[in-house]
Amino acid sequence: MTIRTGVTLALTLTVLTACSSPSPTGEATAGAITVQNCGQDVGVDEPISRLYAYDGGIISIVLAAGARDQLVAVTGMDQDQAVLELAYPDLRVGDLKAVGDQHPTLENVLAVKPEMMFAGYGYGFSESRNLMPEDLTTHGIKTYLLSETCKQDDGARGTMDAWTALTTDLRNIGDLTGHRPTADTVVADIDKRRAALTAAPKGTRTPTAFLFDSGGDAIFTSGSFGGPQAIFDAAGVVNATADVEDTWTEVGWERLAASDPDVIYFVDYPGQTYQQKVDTLKANPASRDLTAVKEERFVNLPYALWVSGPLNIDAAEWVRRSVEHFGLAPSAGIAPTLDITRLTELPGNAWLR
Repeated sequence: MTIRTGVTLALTLTVLTACSSPSPTGEATAGAITVQNCGQDVGVDEPISRLYAYDGGIISIVLAAGARDQLVAVTGMDQDQAVLELAYPDLRVGDLKAVGDQHPTLENVLAVKPEMMFAGYGYGFSESRNLMPEDLTTHGIKTYLLSETCKQDDGARGTMDAWTALTTDLRNIGDLTGHRPTADTVVADIDKRRAALTAAPKGTRTPTAFLFDSGGDAIFTSGSFGGPQAIFDAAGVVNATADVEDTWTEVGWERLAASDPDVIYFVDYPGQTYQQKVDTLKANPASRDLTAVKEERFVNLPYALWVSGPLNIDAAEWVRRSVEHFGLAPSAGIAPTLDITRLTELPGNAWLR
């Protein structure tokens, strides 16, 4: 039985027992709860029953933590619905109430009357769209910030390593919604799979990976505090932008050229298609002569696998599989848990099959 089947079973048992006496393990219990979030206390008098979430990675945290039935509404799930349905087939992902367009508005949030909104800086919360945590506070709505987006003193995002940020969010959302044992089960599974990747045989040298989200005058990529750093670390490859102390950020084309990566990884989501990214790399003088470009060592994975969330471990397994495919690491015999080959809309991944 895979971990996602186990999560679904735990959620079912929670629904059946929620109205009975408090569980000695803490699942679906009542009473005051306080967690630490970006250095601040977030407290509730009893488990949250109406939670609003933005973005596929954040939604996946809520689903994995066992709180699917507390999701009163979501925004920004369209691009990730197929992969979330694949990852959580028993959690009725398609039945989640979706509101708004690509980004949430204050009106979207107020209309569904949540007790708490789970989002992050750059993941739903935006000064330009007049939706910040303080805007919700005035309406009596609590917020939980994606830990990946906690701010440094200079305003850059990221205050802890990416795996810590993820497991912190899983446990905290588990606590806040009364499903901590379910969240702990997911964290234990992630730890076990990370350990298997760490123990995998190494090649004669460590491959270098470059995360190419999109490219124009500059390249949008991810630094040392983003989900991709966790993924590459677990898979045993070097993140070419690991020295950039930020989460998702822009770098110049010279960074790509200087890193001369073994494999270039794409984030699959609207804005720039797979073919447009390939064409951009083949046209730009800084990248067109790189070995990875000339040999088309490209790997295209869904957005929800790259942003901070429990699917990061699935991404790590696929990254490991990809470097094995390109002859950059010996076979580890690790079969990725999430079969993304079934996502036929993902172009450029003939190597997966």
